[in-house]
Amino acid sequence: MNVQERVRQFIIQNFYVSDPSELTDDASLIGGGWVDSTGMLEVMSFIETEFGVRVADAEMVPENLDSVAKIAGFVAKKSAARGAA
Repeated sequence: MNVQERVRQFIIQNFYVSDPSELTDDASLIGGGWVDSTGMLEVMSFIETEFGVRVADAEMVPENLDSVAKIAGFVAKKSAARGAA
């Protein structure tokens, strides 16, 4: 299972997603009503635990965390940076 599939599965299992087909890779998690600000803390904890990447305070922005695709890209970027360090 790739990063996007794992993130999507986490969202569906831990938040109310009435129709999983609506949770596309580019759908806004907050705009779609699936994840609120408190839920985003759960998402960040999942990212850190599941993928072993740290989410710094400055990285807690929609550009990194507001969709399945953005989360997958963020994880890939952080993993690559960790590998280069």
